Amino acid sequence: MHDWLIENPHIRTIRVAASDLNGVARGKRMPVRFADKVSSEGTRFPMSVLNLDIWGEDIEGSPLVLESGDRDGVLRPTERGFMPMPWLDTPSGLLPIWMYHEDGRPFMGDPRHALAAVQKRFKDKGLTPVVAVELEFFLIDDAGQRLRVPPSPRSGKRRIAGEILSLRALDQFDAFFSELYDACEAMDIPADTSISEAGLGQFEINLMHGADALKAADDAWLFKMLVKGLARRHGFAASFMAKPYTDYAGNGLHMHFSVLDEQGRNVFDDGSATGSAMLRHAVQGCLAGMPGSTLIFTPHANSYARFVPGAHAPTGIAWAYENRTAAIRIPSGPPAARRIEHRLAGGDVNPYLSIAAVLGAALNGIEDAIDPPAPITGNAYEQDLPSVPMTWGAAIDAFETDKQTERIFDPELIRNMVMTKRQEIRDMSELSVEEQTEIYLDTV
Repeated sequence: MHDWLIENPHIRTIRVAASDLNGVARGKRMPVRFADKVSSEGTRFPMSVLNLDIWGEDIEGSPLVLESGDRDGVLRPTERGFMPMPWLDTPSGLLPIWMYHEDGRPFMGDPRHALAAVQKRFKDKGLTPVVAVELEFFLIDDAGQRLRVPPSPRSGKRRIAGEILSLRALDQFDAFFSELYDACEAMDIPADTSISEAGLGQFEINLMHGADALKAADDAWLFKMLVKGLARRHGFAASFMAKPYTDYAGNGLHMHFSVLDEQGRNVFDDGSATGSAMLRHAVQGCLAGMPGSTLIFTPHANSYARFVPGAHAPTGIAWAYENRTAAIRIPSGPPAARRIEHRLAGGDVNPYLSIAAVLGAALNGIEDAIDPPAPITGNAYEQDLPSVPMTWGAAIDAFETDKQTERIFDPELIRNMVMTKRQEIRDMSELSVEEQTEIYLDTV
């Protein structure tokens, strides 16, 4: 960590930041001369900080606040180390951190520790998940009374249409995307293909797969922070909120994963086009885990506006081969690359919790060794399928009591998440859709 600062003597300030349950970065700014101290000793702030609501307010009645005296946790650097913050004018370094108790135990209300626990379950079985994510986001002009597509920096015109896989749409914002890719390179975020999507000013960027689920989640969390910050430097907003425009498709965060054994072989590959028994067991785990984990995949009031039939946001609990209307898709391709795509999550998720929920459910299925129902064919939206919870309140209730979820997440995290979301659902009910959008546009 110290080496990075020596190699970058122009850095003037540093930030330390951890993810709260909503995926919002919480932390501190400090002069660069204190970098060695925070690298070696960490820093401290209240445990309750990782359990704030979407406004950044304490959770009423939380045992982390008054009941415990709002005690401190110890925040230590993750293995990621320092990285630049290219969206700021002042040369600055970011040090990702995560929370521990005073005695060195991980604070299990920290979403990064939740994913680390799932990854350890795989490791204990001699397995390694390989993870990649696809992130959709909108570029938005939010300066006026209503949200609009930003004018093209090249032509000055606003293109009022969704343009799927349009090179013109990408080229209109070439300076932004070129700077974004340079920033990803500097931050070691493996940004791959970018495309334009079906929404107004909507784009998707894929992050390359890797055999470290924690790094994949770090990459997604940092990428969201980067995209939003960099867009503001270019004079517009970027948003990962699930559904900023009523009449257009929303944002998803699709996750692809396979699993390697101790010899590095893909356990989903048996040489066939359909995949192995372990693939089917993982699929069944994902299907069984969907109702209880819907709150993780759709965590906000706006998330449920994305559930519109035919808008590429699946609600039916089903799987299929090479079928994007299903919640679980098995992509085609060579058997060695056999993998599962989980398509339920919105772009507004906390990547640590979303990846933990998917991998944890898949491992539950592998442990239980139960085959799923037959894969569907055709349009899933036109079929009579069991559904995930379709309202925020129902998703909170399911998350609190679901037995599959209890196998994935620590009781402390479940309790904290439920209390957070019940406070948010109460307070969001007093706001108009426009006021809710203003809150979610930048935060999620």
